[in-house]
Amino acid sequence: MREDGKKMLFEPAHITVRKGEQIRFVIDNDGTESHEFVLATVGENRKHAELMKKYPNMEHDDPNAKRLTPFTEGEIVWRFTKRGIFEYACLIPGHLEAGMRGTIEVK
Repeated sequence: MREDGKKMLFEPAHITVRKGEQIRFVIDNDGTESHEFVLATVGENRKHAELMKKYPNMEHDDPNAKRLTPFTEGEIVWRFTKRGIFEYACLIPGHLEAGMRGTIEVK
């Protein structure tokens, strides 16, 4: 997770995994703002992003989501059981719009 001027981003921005594969995401917030890593479908993330606009201070520490303060680290372990395109995104209002999202292709 990092910021580059007005742009916010994840590196890498795309990951390909195999169905059944378990991934350990080590998440570093190298930015000066708090950020989230929320793993879901694109539709689920957009729906939750709308909820976050109403409750911007909602914090996540769920099996598929983690909020990190600046210069901290966390991790999520996830087994991909379905094929398709998934997304990891920061749903703090304004961050998704600033480009803070990435995709996971499960083959």
